[in-house]
Amino acid sequence: MKKIVHVVGAIIENETGKILCALRGPEMTLPNYWEFPGGKIEEGETKKEALLREIQEELGCTIEVFDQVEDTTYEYEKVIVRLETFMSKVISGTPMLSEHAEIRWISREELSSLNWAPADIPAVERVLTRCMKEFTSN
Repeated sequence: MKKIVHVVGAIIENETGKILCALRGPEMTLPNYWEFPGGKIEEGETKKEALLREIQEELGCTIEVFDQVEDTTYEYEKVIVRLETFMSKVISGTPMLSEHAEIRWISREELSSLNWAPADIPAVERVLTRCMKEFTSN
């Protein structure tokens, strides 16, 4: 039976409406796919805590996490990934490249032009059809 890995991803939108996308490097699993940055939820962490930690570790900045965008389960060749994505924005620091091959701010219209990891595609599609206000109005 395949292992299920529960991960969170941040759909980070800036003040101009562009979204931060991260390219997985050649040494990572699923190399050369674009994804929303984030990572595994560690034991005892909430989804929000995991996302805050992962973004601090991967990008060196602090985010504010808003509403959930998507909850997708995708079966890859060796593992099953449950990816929960959340709208967010940077509240301190500037995203810096560390683990990924590239990070890029992309307009919503350009999102579909990237080669996304399969688990991220439903979130991309959701973002393309909804606006930030719908995810941040509590």
